[in-house]
Amino acid sequence: MQELIRQMLADLGEDPTREGLLNTPRLVEKALRFLKSGYDANIDDVLNGALFTVDYSEMVIVKDIDFYSLCEHHLLPFFGKCHVAYIPTNKVIGLSKIPRLVDVFSRRLQVQERLTNQIADTILDKVGPLGVAVVVEATHLCMSMRGVQKQNSFAVTSAMLGAFRNNSRTRMEFLELIKLRSPVPGIRETMRAGYACVGED
Repeated sequence: MQELIRQMLADLGEDPTREGLLNTPRLVEKALRFLKSGYDANIDDVLNGALFTVDYSEMVIVKDIDFYSLCEHHLLPFFGKCHVAYIPTNKVIGLSKIPRLVDVFSRRLQVQERLTNQIADTILDKVGPLGVAVVVEATHLCMSMRGVQKQNSFAVTSAMLGAFRNNSRTRMEFLELIKLRSPVPGIRETMRAGYACVGED
């Protein structure tokens, strides 16, 4: 990998032997292996049996989960917030495990729509709740640094499964509770967004 990175630097018109770039291939490889560590993660190991029998049947929400990922088209970052909710039947999942799941799927080459679905589908499969809702809001550097160069735009995707899909009151309660905010500092503190709903059952 490091030799490929050296060749890429040369193809871009740089001198990979100059002082500032001598360590770049090694550092880029190390960074990429960390950013793509989600491929090596085993979901059951991540959850580590953290399912607990609890007499609780109301909505559980973990919101404002920071994430960073790489777009699979340009290998440029996209990042933002993830909001996750589920309605348990007789088991709940340890709260720290939800951000860990977000990390597993974001540390891969991704598109935001797939990332949203993977989080929702995994919680539905592993926890068996009445419903799962996931909303992801993200800034994509492939839009702001290149291409259309729209620095203030961001994408919102959602996956609504089970009760969140079938019951509009439940869905609206979740959306009201998370009160979406822009992931970009200084942009609208509170907003009403149109949702691109993906992965609905």
